[in-house]
Parts: sequence; C-alpha cells; structure tokens
Amino acid sequence: MRLVPTVAFALSFCASIPTAYAWGPAGHEIVATIAQIYLHPTVLPTLCTIIDFSSTNLSPLDSTCHIAPIATWADRYKSNMTWSAQLHFIGALDDHPPSSCAFPGKKGWAGTKRVNVLDGMKNVTALLQGWVKGETSDDAANEALKFLIHFFGDSHQPMHMTGRERGGNQVKVAFGGKETNLHAVWDDSLITKATSTIPQNYTLPLPYYPEIEQALRGSSYDPYIRRIIREGIFQKWADEIPGWLSCPDAVKPTSVDAQAALGSGGTTGIEILPDNDVLCPYHWAKPTHDLLCDGVWPKEVDEPPYKRTDKNPQPPLLELDTPAYSGMIGQRWLVEKQLAQGGLRLAGILNYIFAGQGQRGAFIEEC
Repeated sequence: MRLVPTVAFALSFCASIPTAYAWGPAGHEIVATIAQIYLHPTVLPTLCTIIDFSSTNLSPLDSTCHIAPIATWADRYKSNMTWSAQLHFIGALDDHPPSSCAFPGKKGWAGTKRVNVLDGMKNVTALLQGWVKGETSDDAANEALKFLIHFFGDSHQPMHMTGRERGGNQVKVAFGGKETNLHAVWDDSLITKATSTIPQNYTLPLPYYPEIEQALRGSSYDPYIRRIIREGIFQKWADEIPGWLSCPDAVKPTSVDAQAALGSGGTTGIEILPDNDVLCPYHWAKPTHDLLCDGVWPKEVDEPPYKRTDKNPQPPLLELDTPAYSGMIGQRWLVEKQLAQGGLRLAGILNYIFAGQGQRGAFIEEC
C-alpha cells in the first residue's frame, strides 16, 4: 500500500467538475453509526483522540464520543477543498447504465489518475497506518480519518459509481410529486421514505444489545438502524457477512477487455491502484455498480415520453415513488443492504488499522 505525505496527495489543482454528493447526511451518519457498533472496544477511544471535534458539538473528552457527526465533514467543507471534489466518485468511459454497465470497460476509467473514491480510500488508509507507526502527523491523520469514514459511505451509493449524467444529478425525475433528480432520490428520498415507515417497536431500545444503544444518539433514524441490524444483519444477511468483509488476493481493478486494451495501447482512460487482500474497494464496489443495471437506474428515463431530446427538451418527469421503483427497492432492501455493507466494512478496516490484523473481521462476526 502506497504511503503519501499529505491527505491532498498531490491534488494541488482546483477540480473543475460540479459538486455532487453521495448519500445525504442521514445516510453517511447511518454508515458511521453501524461501523461504531462493530468497532473493537479499544478502537473508538483511539479514533476520538485523532478526530478534531472543533467542527462538531462534541468534545474528545466526552464519554459518549461518536464518529457519526464527522461523517459528512468531507461534504460540508468541500467548497473549501475544491481539490477533493473528484475523490467522492468514480466513473468509467464506457459506462452507460442501464443499457450497459462497464466497470471499467474497454476504454478504462475516466478522470485523473489516483483521484477517485476507490484510490482515495486506499491512500487515506495508508496515512492512518502511518499514524499508527508514528510516520503521519496528527493533523494529517485527523483529515484522513474523516475522509475514510466519508468515502465508505460514498462508495456504497450506486450513483457515485458512474459518471453518466454526473451520477444521475442531471436526470430530472419526481418523487412524491415533487421535482428532484435521480441522484437526490438516492441521497435522501429513499432513506426518508424508509425511516417514515419503521414499525413502532423499533422506537424503543433493543433489549440485550447495549452496544447498539450506546452507539445511537437519539437521532430520527435510530429506529431505522435498529431495524437494519435486527432484521438485516442478524437475519437476512447473516450468512453473507463473512463474504462482505473478505477480499480476494490482489485484484486488478480492470476488466479482461480493459487489460487487453491497456496492453495494446487501445485504452484512453486511466488505471486505478489494485486492491489487496485487506482493503479491496474495487471488489466491494463492483456489485454496487452492478445495481445500476439491475433496476436502480430506471430504463424509462431513456424512453419516450420521459427521454429528453431536441424535439422534447422538457419531457414529463418520471415519478419514482411508485411500487415499480421505490416499492421494488424497498422490498429488496437495497438501500438498507448498502448502508449495512458500508458500515461493517468500515468497522473492519478501522479494527484492522487500530486493533491489529487479527481483529479485522473477528469482532464483527462474534457480535
């Protein structure tokens, strides 16, 4: 894993792309809260000594320290860190969901070398490993940790795995009769809808699980987290979780076709850093990207009467709060699974960095 001198790691230029966010504040905080629930007991106190809480209402001396309040830091201060804008997503030149999902495809990745969310996860992880060894400054570790927590949320939001229409930001749709865009539906609308329909019993603390309740902060989405854990992590996905945390041996983050193109000089895109057997963002992100061709990017937006054309510059808005779209996503627990995967994988990496190799997945699995 490549060590870098600063969080910016050579990104001294100003990004020229428009701002785009992955998950709204609730989504990022849910990922961080689930991660906190599954941290090894020695890890949270260490994290809370690294984090600069000046941008929150919390103190590092507060016994109820939480990492959720800094989960959106990378978005809230993005206007002051224009160099970081491209670090919140990744896209492939051939990608055009839902008709074609290329990750990356024959032409390779779009963007600037090592300036994407997957490489960003690898670089800030290396910085935090350097801090453990005394090789990274406290200031750099503070920013690296905030970015890492945020990047795990970004990388599990499907719209941030494609560059098409700026990850859906330019695709106007309706949700609940109100104009929005496809990206915002995944940022906020689906989570808001889910949190408003939680069974009443989840408004009460879960008995026998104090580690869950200690990580909650009295937020409106606490019942949603309880349900994700009890019905999802404990039941629906219990047998899948070891696979969520595993990484294959070093995986080259290109397709077979892209590797051939690279060898012949036929690609016009960039390469990204390879996965390793501990941190494998590409391996984790590929199934998230696949969702774009599995119902997440609605095919109707590319068909009449909703397709925007020169002759139809202002088509009617496709309503997505319907049984066919939001109902399908809710029935499949797609949003909940993405949030759970992001949280558990983040916990696994934080445990690995700060509690040692043997704690990466063991503590999660025994919980």
